[in-house]
Amino acid sequence: MRATILVVDDEKNIREGLAESLALDGHVVRTAADGAAGLKAVEEGDVDLVITDLKMPVLSGGELLRALAGRYPGLPVIVLTGHGTIEDAVEAMRFGAFDFLTKPVNLDHLSLLARRALERGELARKNRELEAEVEAQRRTSSIVGSSAEMKRVFELVRRVAPTKASVLVTGESGVGKELVADAIHNLSPRRDGPLVKVHCAALAESLLESELFGHEKGAFTGAAGRKRGRFELADKGSLFLDEIGEINQNVQIKILRVLQERRFERVGGEETVESDVRIIAATNRDLKKEIAEGRFREDLYYRLNVVNIHVPPLRERRDDIPLLAMSFLREFAEENGKRVEGLDPKARSALYAYDWPGNVRELRNCVESAVVMARGPLLTPDDLPPTLRAAGESHDVRVPAGSSLAEAEKILIAETLAAQGGNKSRTAEILGIGRKTLYQKIEEYGIEAPAARGES
Repeated sequence: MRATILVVDDEKNIREGLAESLALDGHVVRTAADGAAGLKAVEEGDVDLVITDLKMPVLSGGELLRALAGRYPGLPVIVLTGHGTIEDAVEAMRFGAFDFLTKPVNLDHLSLLARRALERGELARKNRELEAEVEAQRRTSSIVGSSAEMKRVFELVRRVAPTKASVLVTGESGVGKELVADAIHNLSPRRDGPLVKVHCAALAESLLESELFGHEKGAFTGAAGRKRGRFELADKGSLFLDEIGEINQNVQIKILRVLQERRFERVGGEETVESDVRIIAATNRDLKKEIAEGRFREDLYYRLNVVNIHVPPLRERRDDIPLLAMSFLREFAEENGKRVEGLDPKARSALYAYDWPGNVRELRNCVESAVVMARGPLLTPDDLPPTLRAAGESHDVRVPAGSSLAEAEKILIAETLAAQGGNKSRTAEILGIGRKTLYQKIEEYGIEAPAARGES
């Protein structure tokens, strides 16, 4: 992983020796002779890792560390300490240092430690970016997603929301159809009116008509008084009919009349009630097939399906998984009072590899379970349910003995890219490198990537 490293030490020979060693690993290395100069170098930007001595004039390494922790959270810092200052180094760890080394420095160990610190810094950066994106989306919509597929959904929502058109939201169970309805209502001129929801499949056939249209006192056994129905309650707002494909044809006829005439009668009543309601319906059924088999009215279908928004299953938009997972992680960490900040690369890989038959709902439940089980600040594969751990188990990559590091790296990138179906975003996540770095490596090694599926 090529990065920019800042070495801060008041001893010139040590400073230059460390810089030369780190440069051999392919890093860009900058140097500073004291903590004040080091802080100025970080303020100038483009520093991925700081390696600093503790005992320095002007501004000590400890003071530099505290300043960086306050201004640049997530920037990894490795502390160097001389003989007899281990207590100081331990204190530095309390202020957020990634690790510390005693002088004289073992250069091979420093190289390994620097790589690990950079990986941790990159992971923290990605988690911060995901949090920022989640927060930005929450300010404008209840739907979370950044894939090309969901961008098309967002665009349809933005275009249809200001209109009066009925909307039919389709997709498998658990994809988030109700959230699309929320977004349409919240972005519409009716946002100050009610959004009333009816889960049609949850109501007995005998109760659904009364639930939708209300009833008069004595309309049936147990009707002790007048009850207003959901169409009446949703006046001047929106009515969300979830699983519209489950309703019987008698109720379908009455819904069709409301859509055509904007009026209805309560069950057992003669008074006509007017209602100005926008209908948003949803189903996981193939309504055209239902029409062909005589279970759903064609005229109602066309009244509901003025605009169709199809929400694809999660397996077809895997690039949304990290964003969704981070959104749920924040929610459940706060709910359970746990300090969980993100996912480690192997846990991300496991989430990518799983097919999610239960879609977003299943992912939400999985993240809740993982947060509850988490033992550290990052979710690991051990925190995930067994089915996900099995899906994320890595396959062996064979590197012939005697291969150079460059040859081994080429094999690893090519194999991972192939395993991810050519998706460079997921490959970069799994390898713990940035997409820009991955593109450079692919070009450098002449790797032929398979055609990507589902990459934004």
